[in-house]
Amino acid sequence: MSKHFRVPARLPVKFKELGVRVSAVLRSAGLPENLFDQTRVLLTTEELFALWRGIGLTSSNPAIGLQLGTEAKPEHFDPIALAALSTANLGEAMRQASRYKQLCCPEEIHYESNEEESSIQFRWPLANDVEPEVLTDVCFAWVLSIARHGTGTRLTPVRLELVRPCAYQKSLERHFGCRVVFRAPRNAIVFRSADAARPFVTSNAELLAMLAPQLDEELKQNKRQETFRERVHSAIQKKLTGRRPRIQDVARELRVSSRSLQRHLQDSGSSFQRVLEEARRQLARHYLTNSMLELNEAAYLLGYEDVNSFVRAFRTWEGIPPAHWRQARREKAASI
Repeated sequence: MSKHFRVPARLPVKFKELGVRVSAVLRSAGLPENLFDQTRVLLTTEELFALWRGIGLTSSNPAIGLQLGTEAKPEHFDPIALAALSTANLGEAMRQASRYKQLCCPEEIHYESNEEESSIQFRWPLANDVEPEVLTDVCFAWVLSIARHGTGTRLTPVRLELVRPCAYQKSLERHFGCRVVFRAPRNAIVFRSADAARPFVTSNAELLAMLAPQLDEELKQNKRQETFRERVHSAIQKKLTGRRPRIQDVARELRVSSRSLQRHLQDSGSSFQRVLEEARRQLARHYLTNSMLELNEAAYLLGYEDVNSFVRAFRTWEGIPPAHWRQARREKAASI
């Protein structure tokens, strides 16, 4: 996984189109005034969050993220979005985008589906602060753009779930065409599974065949740059979905034997248990910062048998109980 975000060259252009002063945004974010003069703009998660907070602070439009995340013309989509549009349907598009997101940023797209509903969430593995509301709006507006361009219809979600308190509700409902649930346990955009399976009119096997090899090659280069320990860490996080991953499961994911996995980690001065705890700690910080999950729910997702085990582990990591840590984070976010 890349540790930096590539900022698209079109972003400052969109700022100007929407009347957002680039200099004011950068000044508010504490970023260099010549940031967008660079050929390739790379930001850490902390810098990216600062950028989007700056946009929210300097724009007079509280729903600016919806406009920034919406593309009216397919030619303005980046290669990852074009590859997504070339797939069969929204579900496949999100799986494709999730895989290739690893190329350009420490950002994850989680797509879950059952017979009735399909939900899409964004996760920021390296984040230590609450994700800016503007960024949340951008991400979900982007998903809606993909869904509508792909199906060629005014496809609407079932609902939008937001952790934040109620704000600019009418703008959100008008943009997404669905009800918005505020103070939800998570940030998610939810579609009917039947809609997520609707065929894309933009499906283009030839274009995907052209884009996929290039993106796959970049993906391979990225993976070669990752250390073995980082690959184990990523594999563990993918499998932390309600149960504690076993070393055999992770080894199978990485296509090595359990013994080989242990040996490689020992050679790097680590162990499977240590990497597991680091992955749990990172995800715990994410859940407590960017969701309203109860502690027992977070404990379950992290693979702990009970909430007390999770609380003990968290106190070891951070020095204070998770409830106190979460409250401190909320107070810090409120003061920004």
